[in-house]
Amino acid sequence: MNLGVVCTSEHHGEVVLGLLEAAAARGWQLRCFLSDSGVRLVQQPRFVRFASDGHWLALCELSLERYHIKDADVLATIPSIIIGGQYQDAALVKNSDRVLVF
Repeated sequence: MNLGVVCTSEHHGEVVLGLLEAAAARGWQLRCFLSDSGVRLVQQPRFVRFASDGHWLALCELSLERYHIKDADVLATIPSIIIGGQYQDAALVKNSDRVLVF
């Protein structure tokens, strides 16, 4: 199963992280795109641990700017993360069997 998860609000962080961790435990291939205040999840240690496991993760560059999160800080913590835009969101949808949006 290829699961895509889009998170647009930091308020859904616990649910999204729980879902991602459960799907990873099942061996599912995961894609995650964080936008709007959802980009703040990159500042949570639990998300950093999850991101370090090699899953496809992307952040909206415009949202990072909006919430004053520096690209360099994110890349220093999670070097494999993609900083981009709606193209990454579209790629997630195209390459996933199912997509959940929070």
